[in-house]
Amino acid sequence: MSWAALTSGGKDSILACQKAIDTKREVEFLVTVRPENRDSYMFHSANLDAVPVIARHAGMKYVEIQTHGRKEEELADLERGLSCLPVEGIVVGAIASEYQNDRVRAIADKLSIEVFTPLWKHDPESVVFEVADRLDAILVVTAAEGLDESFLGARIDHALIQRLKKVSEKHRINIAGEGGEYESLALNAPFYEGAVTFTHSEVHRSAGRSELILGGFA
Repeated sequence: MSWAALTSGGKDSILACQKAIDTKREVEFLVTVRPENRDSYMFHSANLDAVPVIARHAGMKYVEIQTHGRKEEELADLERGLSCLPVEGIVVGAIASEYQNDRVRAIADKLSIEVFTPLWKHDPESVVFEVADRLDAILVVTAAEGLDESFLGARIDHALIQRLKKVSEKHRINIAGEGGEYESLALNAPFYEGAVTFTHSEVHRSAGRSELILGGFA
């Protein structure tokens, strides 16, 4: 039986997918939940158009689940979407969010499938260092004090991690962005057949949030 990886294309979910593959799990589906509500409790909304391209680069099937993004209702949408897939389990990139972990596990229990969370309770700094070493991921959203627009588009490498650590020391952000301080997009990973590219970008600004919107993914 195959597995599905729940992903927004961000660093944690893509790293979790990579670790599932490393452990010989057959990941057949990349599943994205697309919320209409940008303030969804569970799901990111930034640059989701990259995920079907990631799936194509990875030789996987892309599955999109639409949701209004209202608290708790979006979980019913996720359950309905997953119930249609012939999988034995789902891969999730949660690190510390009890809200996310508990609810995904409750859905998995209802569907009698397994959950693989290889990053769960790992040290946030160790996670971002593994991202730097194994993925090509960039920051696409900043939403915390100390993270100005100079961070947008920056590759997560050892130099950027040092910058994040300095911000964390001053403003007490989670270095892995687990508190919503930033969001990322993984343009390449070992399981991709080639890097995801884009042709254009623009910055959208709102109260306390800046988002790098990319387009022309290939």
